Amino acid sequence: MSTFFHYILDLFKGFFGWGSWGSLTDIIKSGNYSRLLTYEGFRAMLFPILPFLLLLEIIRGAFYKRFKVIHYKLSFFSFVLNSFIGTYIKIAMVMLCIGLFEKYAFFKTSFTWYWFIYGYIVWEFAHFLYHYFGHKVRLFWCLHSTHHAPESMNIAISNAHFFLEAPYADFIRTTVCILLGVSPVMLGVIMFIDGFWGTFIHIGENAMKDARLGFLNNIILTPSHHRVHHARNVTYMDTNFCNLLPIWDRVFGTYQNEDRNIPIEYGISRPMIKNSFLDAYFGEIVALVKDVYKAPGIKNKFLYIVMPPGWSHTGDHKMTTVVKKKYFEEMEKQKNQVKQKEESVLM
Repeated sequence: MSTFFHYILDLFKGFFGWGSWGSLTDIIKSGNYSRLLTYEGFRAMLFPILPFLLLLEIIRGAFYKRFKVIHYKLSFFSFVLNSFIGTYIKIAMVMLCIGLFEKYAFFKTSFTWYWFIYGYIVWEFAHFLYHYFGHKVRLFWCLHSTHHAPESMNIAISNAHFFLEAPYADFIRTTVCILLGVSPVMLGVIMFIDGFWGTFIHIGENAMKDARLGFLNNIILTPSHHRVHHARNVTYMDTNFCNLLPIWDRVFGTYQNEDRNIPIEYGISRPMIKNSFLDAYFGEIVALVKDVYKAPGIKNKFLYIVMPPGWSHTGDHKMTTVVKKKYFEEMEKQKNQVKQKEESVLM
């Protein structure tokens, strides 16, 4: 019984990132502060920030009576489920891709500041590809939708992922980076930065009400941008796919700033079973299986798998592109009607 409780305690420690304090305290105890200037020391300084912000969210939420345990349910159970196998598959996929594709790299780069900038731009492109496909290919959306299912925003949501999403994501990201010359060592550093920032941008309103970060909102992707990405508001759907540098969102027209006049509604557009972990984790897979089973012919069955969410063999599409087009056409129609009324009054 004590072993079981120790196991549960370890899970809670992992969820809150308590283990990340160990390296920092070791450095402080040793008195060798020059270690803080190393990669290990840099990691040790940064990682305690995230569990601190998570606790700050919970404490402030409780103080202002906005804290609900249910907001952390999906994230915690996803973390527990993924801790058994997801992490190991992710690491194995990265190592496999490096081993398979490094010898086919178009060229090699060295670890210098200018190649690091190049490497990060390549990484953002690879991240954009994975993330874009995660929204535009029904099969991949089944893996990614778990992350979008929560109807609130907090740092713990960075743990809410289907266990197969990480290996799928890292297959694309690692392969692209390695083939385009990013060295494995540089890739490891980039992944660390991306992981830290990718967690931070999920910070909720309980800890940071205005998440635009001042002038940085025009330079990098802030938590404000990522809140937009998690919104189910029609205006915000399928935007801000990058993680830190919004280069490729600007290039491909998916960049979207937060409009403070449009309150963000988190979650996905599919009706869900309220507060159900199983529906959030497996619901899209079940829905896809049902659509494939009912679809007439092999072609339509295949198209349900590879076409965007909302595609239908009947032609009654509810894909994001269709929904947004109808929405903006209706908005434009209403504006024209108001304009015509104002002109008629003046006449």
